Amino acid sequence: MPESVLIVEDEPSLQETLAYNLKKDGYQVETVGDGLSALEAARRIKPDLIILDIMLPKMDGFEVARILRKEMTTAILMLTARDDEIDRVVGLEVGADDYLTKPFSMRELLARVKAQLRRTRMLREEMQSARDVSAPPHETLTFGNLVINITRREVVLDGKPLQLKPKEYELLLFFAEHKSQMLSREFILERVWGWDFIGDSRTVDVHVRWLRQKIELDSSVPTRIVTVRGGGYRFEG
Repeated sequence: MPESVLIVEDEPSLQETLAYNLKKDGYQVETVGDGLSALEAARRIKPDLIILDIMLPKMDGFEVARILRKEMTTAILMLTARDDEIDRVVGLEVGADDYLTKPFSMRELLARVKAQLRRTRMLREEMQSARDVSAPPHETLTFGNLVINITRREVVLDGKPLQLKPKEYELLLFFAEHKSQMLSREFILERVWGWDFIGDSRTVDVHVRWLRQKIELDSSVPTRIVTVRGGGYRFEG
């Protein structure tokens, strides 16, 4: 069954161009032109990827992403008409996986679509493999009151399960597997997001901030994920 892509774009010519090229590449495509329709369509078809414009009628893309991220882990590629750092940061903070500034080449968009869908497939396969394991002892990493159950892909803090986004879990596990090592943002980006991810180190900073808010006693004075000045991050456990 072909992978599905939901295009949320209110500019008819761009919407049509995106749909044509994605269908030509073998994807199943649905299009909508406003934020409220995006919520309805996403909940109905549960697409593998959402291409989401920021400037939309009825509800902007930031709010759409914020709502959907609470309900599903579908990859979100945001489109912005401005090469503005604040747009990128806000997009990542509300749960977008990647962003692209207009105008863009169709080749670049298709490359990003393929990269995100590849990551989605890998995550799905990992989760299925974990479910298929026939009752081996759960492999865990324990750091005081923080426990990472690798087999179940669960994280527990003070005996209570944490609600982590897939990328937050992958980042935390990567840190845990490299405890006490200084990890550069570029190295983290390559290993956690993949060598074909087209983004910048700001992505890492945003996700580290989210993790700190969930696992640190005081996220403003982190003791688990510490910043190495001029270098990157180090996980102290």
